[in-house]
Amino acid sequence: MSFVVPTQVDTTLNWDYEATDPRLMALYERAKSAQWKVSDVDWTVDVPFGEPLPDDSAFAMAAFADSPLAARGRPAWDDFRWEFQSWMVSQFLHGEQAALVVAARLVAAVPDLDSKFCAATQVVDEARHVEVFARYLREKIPEPYEVSPPLRELLTDILSDPRWDVTALGMQIMVEAIAMASFRLSNSSFHDPLIKNLTRLVARDEARHVTFGVLSLRGLYDQLTTAERAEREELVLDAASLIRQRFLLGDIWQRLEVDRAEGVSFAASHDLMIMYRQAVFSRVAAALGQIGLMTHRVRVGLDKLGLLRFAGERLRVREGR
Repeated sequence: MSFVVPTQVDTTLNWDYEATDPRLMALYERAKSAQWKVSDVDWTVDVPFGEPLPDDSAFAMAAFADSPLAARGRPAWDDFRWEFQSWMVSQFLHGEQAALVVAARLVAAVPDLDSKFCAATQVVDEARHVEVFARYLREKIPEPYEVSPPLRELLTDILSDPRWDVTALGMQIMVEAIAMASFRLSNSSFHDPLIKNLTRLVARDEARHVTFGVLSLRGLYDQLTTAERAEREELVLDAASLIRQRFLLGDIWQRLEVDRAEGVSFAASHDLMIMYRQAVFSRVAAALGQIGLMTHRVRVGLDKLGLLRFAGERLRVREGR
């Protein structure tokens, strides 16, 4: 089923073929040497989806006792943990396809050749990520999830904006950084060695993509008018709100036949769920600081959304206050 996002994007050609940014060129060289093949992965690894799992951490087991699943008994927590993995990998796949499109767009739209080179290597990376997650879901997961409504709305916002820096901000800084942090947490949140290996491989690529976004956007927002900068701040806060909404896990509660409002309320308020959202958002906060968009307005807005674990001193230091 196709999903069309109408937009009009300018294409920039640059006739200056001399390298101008050694950091971008170094990133391009690393990307070329770090390629890997989906066919090199050992796909014979069994994924015992739905089978009983070892006890979670004491903190997680206490969360289960407070959750809407507690009355169903211990196996219900394992069901949730498997469904969470299925949901996460499904959303990875949908986000990676959008990242593939964004990277291709950036090749056309970014103004300098060094950035075009980096974006071109990202296109190859993202195609591989789509391939690897699609194969995992097709071969190992009985019932993958469709794109979650908040993610679909976020991707629509990112893809429909004609300005390359807004598209890069939304994808490279917001979506890609969330994905990278999620991949890094896979050892504690996923349950089979195959997906742990896949997320380890993909995380190496994503680290370069976030770095590319930071290098491309650093210094840019200092050159904008107050109104233009406020537009980017609004995009960050809107994207963060959708990311938070996405991690309230409405799709999973529905599949597990838990009252959606009760499940969402639990995810919104329980310390375990709050800490997970803060952990996956930490890389976004760092990247926003690096490109000069962790402004007072953004910091306050993110804090109100409960996405900053240390909203005070650490971020004031990053801002030089």
